[in-house]
Amino acid sequence: MSAVTWEPDLLGDGYERHTIELGADPDGEGEIASVVVRRVVRPEEQVVGAVIYVHGFADYFFQTELADFFAERGLAFYGLDLRKCGRSRRPGQTAHYASTLEQYDAELDRTLDLVAQAYPDLPVVVLAHSTGGLITPLWLDRRRRAGRLDPVAGLVLNSPWFDLQGKPRMRGPVTWALRAVAQVRPFRALDLPGSVYGSTLHTTGTGEWDFDLELKPIDAFPITVGWLNAVRRGHARLHRGLDVGVPSLVLRSDKTHYSRRYTDASDRADTVLDVRQIARWAGCLGNETTVVPIPDARHDIFLSLAEPRRVAYDRVDAWLRRHGLGTATRTPA
Repeated sequence: MSAVTWEPDLLGDGYERHTIELGADPDGEGEIASVVVRRVVRPEEQVVGAVIYVHGFADYFFQTELADFFAERGLAFYGLDLRKCGRSRRPGQTAHYASTLEQYDAELDRTLDLVAQAYPDLPVVVLAHSTGGLITPLWLDRRRRAGRLDPVAGLVLNSPWFDLQGKPRMRGPVTWALRAVAQVRPFRALDLPGSVYGSTLHTTGTGEWDFDLELKPIDAFPITVGWLNAVRRGHARLHRGLDVGVPSLVLRSDKTHYSRRYTDASDRADTVLDVRQIARWAGCLGNETTVVPIPDARHDIFLSLAEPRRVAYDRVDAWLRRHGLGTATRTPA
């Protein structure tokens, strides 16, 4: 692998980015790329492994608190903005669009190679949120079947999207219709109800985080037919059973609360996914799987209120210790 060039990142001091050029978009939207962001390892920090973080839909990597948590345990942190997402999206490209989830293998493979080049013979933990929590198990299952799992040693999923929420018809007739429409109008945007989720995260609402609203809009991005069809095919593959080949930790909220209007409950529940579906399908990951419901957590567990966030970090810390991943340099967050 050739030398990797790092540039300053929008997160400021202590963070750098590298662009992975991926060539022509198989979906016809020009030249595509992904962007890897690394937390720069400080001279006093010991590195015994690494973490690759993959975001969800209408999202990008900005969670520096999360990066610090893993770095304090000896795990160098890399956040990946997938093609057409966050920093990677180029003018004229449909936000987050891919017609198959397998397309993401290209940047995931190259990011893993990049990390392995920096830290040869050290274990890597894959950490993923929501849609990333569907993309990464499918990727690891394919790598395991190809005999290419190393150096991945663990998988942590934060509210993974394991099934389509909503009424049963969404998982039946609507899903079947998607397959047909995706063949002729893949970029058609669906008219779906809004969510209060974004306003519970950003400082303009009830959240603590001042993320870039161009990269992660409060009201998300439109969901397209072709992309949702790709997700549903991914769900079907997961439901048939995978084997990611490594121990998994699945974090979820203890409850779901759907509402188009904000209430106090919106800050203490998953307002995006049905947590019962996460619990139901977690067993399809194969290998050893630990499922932990976090009381009062939001959809992004690590963007929850202070107490559920502390509990989640404690559980991740315990899981890392149990599996010999990282070093505990201080008490849990």
